[in-house]
Amino acid sequence: MSVVVRRGELTDKAWARIEPLLPAMDGRGRPWRDHRQVIDGILWRLRTGAPWRDIPERYGPWQTCYERFKRWEQDGTWARLLEEMQVKDDSIGQVEFTVSIDS
Repeated sequence: MSVVVRRGELTDKAWARIEPLLPAMDGRGRPWRDHRQVIDGILWRLRTGAPWRDIPERYGPWQTCYERFKRWEQDGTWARLLEEMQVKDDSIGQVEFTVSIDS
């Protein structure tokens, strides 16, 4: 399913790369709000620097975005995503490392 992507939101290609790396629902409690929608809300907030409460409604409740961001920071999900993307991109030559030494 192709989604209309607004500026700063995940493209279908980016989503396809990270979706398999995200935590799955464990079957307890209410179903989670769509990961992509919530991540786009988190990205909006990080990009704009706005308060969490100002996240547009199209991303769902601001509390959901904040709680998911906080939970994934605590459980290492964000670190694993970053590491996985860097390792894969480096293995196919898409990461350019620059070393700078300042005395």
